[in-house]
Amino acid sequence: MISAHEVMQTLEMFDHQHLDVRTITLGISLQDCAHPVAKIAAQRIYDKITHTAERLPQVSHDISRQFGVPIINRRISVTPIAQVAAASETEDYVIFAQALQRAADTVGVDFIGGFSALVHKGMTRADEKLIRSIPEALAVTKNVCSSVNVGSTRAGINMDAVRLMGEIIKLTAERTKDDDGLGCAKLVVFANAVEDNPFMAGAFHGVGEGESVVNVGVSGPGVVKHALEKLTTTASFDDVAETIKKTAFQITRMGQLVAREASKRLNVPFGIVDLSLAPTPARGDSVARILEEMGLEVCGTHGTTAALALLNDAVKKGGVMASSHVGGLSGAFIPVSEDEGMIAAVENGTLTLEKLEAMTCVCSVGLDMIAVPGDTSAQTLSAIIADEAAIGVVNNKTTAVRVIPAPGKTVGDSVSFGGLLGTAPVMPVHNESSEVFIHRGGRIPAPLHSLRN
Repeated sequence: MISAHEVMQTLEMFDHQHLDVRTITLGISLQDCAHPVAKIAAQRIYDKITHTAERLPQVSHDISRQFGVPIINRRISVTPIAQVAAASETEDYVIFAQALQRAADTVGVDFIGGFSALVHKGMTRADEKLIRSIPEALAVTKNVCSSVNVGSTRAGINMDAVRLMGEIIKLTAERTKDDDGLGCAKLVVFANAVEDNPFMAGAFHGVGEGESVVNVGVSGPGVVKHALEKLTTTASFDDVAETIKKTAFQITRMGQLVAREASKRLNVPFGIVDLSLAPTPARGDSVARILEEMGLEVCGTHGTTAALALLNDAVKKGGVMASSHVGGLSGAFIPVSEDEGMIAAVENGTLTLEKLEAMTCVCSVGLDMIAVPGDTSAQTLSAIIADEAAIGVVNNKTTAVRVIPAPGKTVGDSVSFGGLLGTAPVMPVHNESSEVFIHRGGRIPAPLHSLRN
């Protein structure tokens, strides 16, 4: 039984602490859409998405209204397009991105992810065609998101792909320079990408998934901070961890309710609940402020990595107790542009790119929504990707880079994308070259502990 007190607690979370269901994401397999003629394949993609997802917005609206739960985004993820498009006799894969955009417009969703390639061990011709199409594809579409997986603990790091992605990010920024390089905000480079991630820009429908699936992403940094505010400054870390776990449990139970209800109404299997503390630019909805509530004067000072490690672990433990199907990237995100506390810490000089990299060793993803000077070289961008991929591969965790070389901007400037993407201060990078390192190419071998058989 749910008590009246628990109901009132949850209502307070919605009304005053920024608790929300960040997204209902419908994953759709497009493997049966392949065709040698690109126009036919693109039409099949459009037809299948619009048919499968036609009821998604209405179901989301109905659940939100019935249960009083804010559902912020409706999203679709699809089979990595490089795998679907491989059968088509065309050099230009932009046609497939345009089919995704038309489907998103018809259905009425906020984002559609899966203009993706998995190249952690090598690149097929289709993979390379897709990757080289990314700058144009993200420039001519509004809601399409792209991702590329360049490393895994099993395979190591594909440094040829890492080098290419540095060039692609530069081209994407240039192609969308009138929007502060917005295309780069829709492009993420992964190591150990997961197949059931409901969050953008990295969502795709993995090859191990079924025909379709409902995944739900829940977020509540404000709720966790509010819970910690009730503790005294002398409370032990045991108390801090226990408070976060209990709060994460409550949030995840709410997410599971929404996921199961969406699954039933859409007649699509329930996949996972991703409990990720994904912040927004709104004041009071910040992961940085949670870390400061633990006793740090400013996020980024000494002790920040330890605080984030505690937060990430406690969130996962609380979520696992609440649902048998917790997945995706569950934990804490640290996207600079989407977190007002992170932005403030960068602007006062406490939070640096190097400290953010250290924090990615213990958070859920990696260097996320970080703006750097527009004249940053492709080789430097590739080196940033390589560093982050190495953290993921060696530590057997998902890491990612979503970086924006802001056209015409330098340190002290900022870029603004609006909405959930927020505003990012331009952060400095090292001027020393990594060009020789990046141009070696080949593959950084998998670590010894990958040999688990």
